[in-house]
Order: sequence, then C-alpha cells, then structure tokens
Amino acid sequence: MTMTSSHPLQQGEIARRLGCDYAVFGFSHSVEVTIAVTLAGGVGIFGATRSTPDEIEDALRTIRAAVGRRPFGVNLVLPDGMPEHDDRAAIEAQIPEGHRAFVQSLRTEFGVPPSDKPGLRSRFVRSEEMAAQQMARVLAADVDIVACGIGAPAGLIEAAHARGKTVIALVGSPKHARSALAKGADILVAQGHEAAAHTGRIGTFSLVPQVVDLAGDVPVLAAGGVATGRHINAAFALGAQGVWCGTPWLLTEEYGLDPLLQAKLKAAGSDDTVISRADSGKTLRQVRTAWSEAWARPDAPAPLRMPYQDILVGDLLGAIDTHRVEPLMHYPASQGIAHFNEVSRVADVMRRMVDEAVQGYANVPG
Repeated sequence: MTMTSSHPLQQGEIARRLGCDYAVFGFSHSVEVTIAVTLAGGVGIFGATRSTPDEIEDALRTIRAAVGRRPFGVNLVLPDGMPEHDDRAAIEAQIPEGHRAFVQSLRTEFGVPPSDKPGLRSRFVRSEEMAAQQMARVLAADVDIVACGIGAPAGLIEAAHARGKTVIALVGSPKHARSALAKGADILVAQGHEAAAHTGRIGTFSLVPQVVDLAGDVPVLAAGGVATGRHINAAFALGAQGVWCGTPWLLTEEYGLDPLLQAKLKAAGSDDTVISRADSGKTLRQVRTAWSEAWARPDAPAPLRMPYQDILVGDLLGAIDTHRVEPLMHYPASQGIAHFNEVSRVADVMRRMVDEAVQGYANVPG
C-alpha cells in the first residue's frame, strides 16, 4: 500500500497500541474475511455471536494460525434480559399463535419449502447460559481484542483485562458511552444510525463528536456508513482515532455471499436499506426486500422481543437461504453499500480506502 508515515490512521495511538498497520477495524462473520483484513494491515474482527462455543474456538484458532502475531478480535452480542437457559421448548411455548400463523402465511405465499433443520438464529437460544459458554471460549483463546456489540458486561471486561485482552464497546448514544466507560472499556466504537445490523437513532456525524468528548483519553472509532477514504478522513476530523466497518467486505471474494445476495447488494443505494426488527426483535439495518416489506404490512404482527423473534423466524430464514427463495433473501448492510457495486478482493478494498485517505488527508483540518 502507499500509506505515508504522516497519516494518523497509521501513526495514531490505536495503531501504536495494537501494533497494526492501519486503524481500520473490519467486522465480518467470515473467518476468511477476518484473516484477509488482518493480513491487509487492518484489524479483523470476527462476529461470533451466532457461533457455537466449539465453532468460536475453532475459528479463533484458525485465524491465529493464519495471521501470526498480527492483532485481531472477536465480537459477541451480549444483551441484557435474556433467559437463563438455552431452552428452545420454553421459548416456543410462549410464542403467540398469531405470530406462528403469520410466519406460516409467508411460507405459503412465497413457496418456502419446510425447514429440515434449525436456522442460524434458532439452532440455539440467545441466553445467559450460551453467553457464558461463548465468553469462556473467547477468554481462553489466543485473541487480542474482545468487542461487545450490545452491552459490555463488567465481569467480561475484568476477565478480559486479567488475560491481557483489549476490550472494545460499541455504543449508539452518549448514555451507552458513559456506561461502557464506567465499566472500563479500552476503546469505544461510536456507531451511527447509518450502520448495518443493530443500530440506534443518532447519525454518525452527530454521535462521534459527543462520544469523543465523553471518552477523554479513551480512543474512539467511528462507525456507520464508513465506505471510502473520505469517510476515514471525516472520522479523524470528528475526533475519532480510527474506523470500524463491515459493509465494505460484503462484496468480496473472501466473503463468498450467494450470487443472488451479491446482486441485491450491487444494485442497492443508500435509500434501499431499511431498519427492521423482523430478524431478531432488535433493530437491524438491511437491504429492503419482500421480507422487510412483509413485516411492515398493516396486518403483520409486531416483531417479538429477542430471543423470541429469533426462534419464531429462525427456521424459516434458514430455509429461505438454503432453498434460495430470492424475494425473501436479505442481508444486513449499511447506507455505505451505495459505494460498492462489484466483487473485489479484501486487500483491494483496503488499498482503495487507505490510498484515498492518504491523498485527501491534506484537506482535513488539523
């Protein structure tokens, strides 16, 4: 890459502290993308919240073997208020019949074949029991960074620090930032409304400076629509010391999405993304499809709270992807998806972003 020594993306506190080439944190549910981002000089973050404890252990071992001593991380979503046990039957018993009927109506309307196995969201219950098992594997693993997507349990932070791990907390409001700081998070990610997946209501440009002011000496990464070097430079102008992004890697060879999903992402503009609670019960920005439209109909029931919505729709979502029911196939993406319309390699995406940041940095106020 052509990065010069004068850009804080390379010379700032985060790069020095972690020993990475660039303070570009690349979030992905793909082991291959996590490896590629890390080898390209960034910090790969493996999204493990839907992985079993054994899968987490295997994934982190594979990543470490591929990246050597380069820093990488793992992200878990650990919301409050989850049931104590991983007991699907107990969750199923509480799902209203009207919700079941609506899901069955979608199967019928779109010709979705019966589910022959649990889906990604329903093969286990998001519960305190599962969270504890996932955290135990993460803490025992040779991984440098633990990132918390919803909530940052104080016990996890203390245990991670005791093992020499850096803790990152994703926050969507000043209130969340204060809580994460009080618990001892090492780095904050100020994730704006434009972001994919679970996202809040405050835009990136409004949120980042507020979190920076609250954080004091704690470094802040900017997230939410980050897609180009111009976004990187804007993040530094707002006071951030790096960026966190996931959407730039969706249309990469390493991610390997189904071509039907790739076509939807290539065609999507910023206004083709919508926020829906239909997947998990929590806000999830995704590309607009017949799935999000169906759940927005006047006759559709309100999505259930997590983890009940997971169990309600998880098997259906699995069948939709397995049988490639195109109208209902969807994927999380930020408003930054408008900047991507072709399949590339991770290293090429990183190079474009970094080179553009370098070339435009002279115009960023000091």
